[in-house]
Amino acid sequence: MRIPPVKAIVAFESVARTKSVNRAAEELGLTASAVSHQISNLESIIGQSLFYRSGRGLVLTPTGERYLSDVTGSLADLSRATERASSRSDVDILRVHSSPSFGLMWLLPRLASFHESNGDIQLNLACSYEDVSFTSGYYDVDLRHGYANWSDLEVKTLRNEFIAPLASPKYLAQHPVNSPEDLLQHRLIYSETPHVQWKQWFGRAGVSAAHKTFDFSFDRSYMSLETAALGFGIALESLMLASVRVREGVLVPVFDNTHAVEVGAHHLVYPRQHAELPRVERFVAWIEREIALESRTLRE
Repeated sequence: MRIPPVKAIVAFESVARTKSVNRAAEELGLTASAVSHQISNLESIIGQSLFYRSGRGLVLTPTGERYLSDVTGSLADLSRATERASSRSDVDILRVHSSPSFGLMWLLPRLASFHESNGDIQLNLACSYEDVSFTSGYYDVDLRHGYANWSDLEVKTLRNEFIAPLASPKYLAQHPVNSPEDLLQHRLIYSETPHVQWKQWFGRAGVSAAHKTFDFSFDRSYMSLETAALGFGIALESLMLASVRVREGVLVPVFDNTHAVEVGAHHLVYPRQHAELPRVERFVAWIEREIALESRTLRE
């Protein structure tokens, strides 16, 4: 059997990932009819259907699922081979995607540390709210926020992450806090993203907060933390995300560790075959070292 054209395989991968000919066409810069033609061409070469239509769009047939699994690694290999051929021979490129708050508040301030011990690796960082697909072979690692339910990927949960009330020293000097119950009289910042919310936190502290209202509400952690750093109130947020601001003295925990709640909210995620890539191994090891060092520093 002859090998299908690469453009047909690329079109197939894009349609399989987006579940839409139109979205794939947009992604590839082609017309929808051109993408459909490539899929038809591929199906005629294989001799079986790769998709069927459902109410939610295109769905892979069992043959399509097997074929996608088989060609994904090949596309990734082609992508990496092309990248190596077009790059300086002494530089390896690591492509990382991250949730925005982690990328902005934790990863970005530490890039100098990564470069110091990994000067032969060029780290390319992209941030967005969606989990990336690895089928195109473009990204090596994704740093995700959420619950670790990605069964088809390697998942390493970042340890020693705690949720706790945080505020600026200036705010606390002007508005002292002595107990969790005192917070009911303070300006509280509501953040939608942490795994532990104010209601749960108050419940653990034995405080009834059924009628407490919030002065600010944000859907992203970095906005909640920056609002707290500006002295506008108290945020219930991740000490891991806030670690640089805490080190700078811009934010401080309102209480000691007694009222900090441990969570497993951020995860290193990558295809299992990427675990064998030296650049991925070194990046994972570096993050784990940084977190362990940070944890020891906070305990001292």
